[in-house]
Amino acid sequence: MRPLILAGLVLLALGGFVLLRGLSYTSQKSVLDIGEFHATMEERQSVPPWIGAAAVVGGIALLVAGSRRRG
Repeated sequence: MRPLILAGLVLLALGGFVLLRGLSYTSQKSVLDIGEFHATMEERQSVPPWIGAAAVVGGIALLVAGSRRRG
């Protein structure tokens, strides 16, 4: 399989997943540091849907470019 087509399929799948199911990640933030005492907070953030849409568009562009390129 051509590399552009494979990359396009991966981007299309990831973008579709983000748009349909959503994707989130957890980040830790230090909120208090006093001497030996350290307090952290976990914060859940979600990936914006426009990133999924951009991945879908990029995946389609790579699929088209990979299918047109003969060589």
